[in-house]
Amino acid sequence: MELYIPQTLKELLPDVLLSQCKARPFAKGEYLFHLGKAPEYMFFIVSGEAVLRRSNSQGESTVLQRCKGGFLSEASLLTDVYHCDAIATHAGTAITMPIKSFRSSLEDGQFSLKWIRLLSREIMRLRTQSERLGLKDVKSKLIHLIETNGKHGTLVLESDYKSLAAELGITHEALYRAISKMEAEGLIEKQANSLKLIKRLLKS
Repeated sequence: MELYIPQTLKELLPDVLLSQCKARPFAKGEYLFHLGKAPEYMFFIVSGEAVLRRSNSQGESTVLQRCKGGFLSEASLLTDVYHCDAIATHAGTAITMPIKSFRSSLEDGQFSLKWIRLLSREIMRLRTQSERLGLKDVKSKLIHLIETNGKHGTLVLESDYKSLAAELGITHEALYRAISKMEAEGLIEKQANSLKLIKRLLKS
């Protein structure tokens, strides 16, 4: 498979890591790595979607991260084993880099600083997501998501509405009911792949 490296990776990685990048296609339902296994690669999702999932002793699973583009396994960089499973929810392609080489490359001060900046942005994103998940009703969650992740009041979906529901921590039935009610109230406009806030709701 021909290797495509996004510009963001080209700007981030030193030459030694770029030379070791490989394309890793995956199918829906495929595991990229397993809980308890020793990390071998860093994964960068180029297309498709994968989630980090962990199950408790009762068999209930929790989605820890949903990735539609970017690094999937940052937290495993300095651990002995993976602490969750990575499962593809939509077919796509990842780029892999040997994790040992990635660790060694962080001795390069310039790359280390770039990596810290990337992790800082990820922390900010996760804090925004945590804020959203803490909201009590679906309507508030939707408005928050559109305002923080959308552009000019419009959120373009990177996947489907079922994935959007999982991202909000609700069932897809609850999401559909909320969208229908908000449409009826004239609060949002729903398209096949986007949600738009009516102008009177937008921040001035």
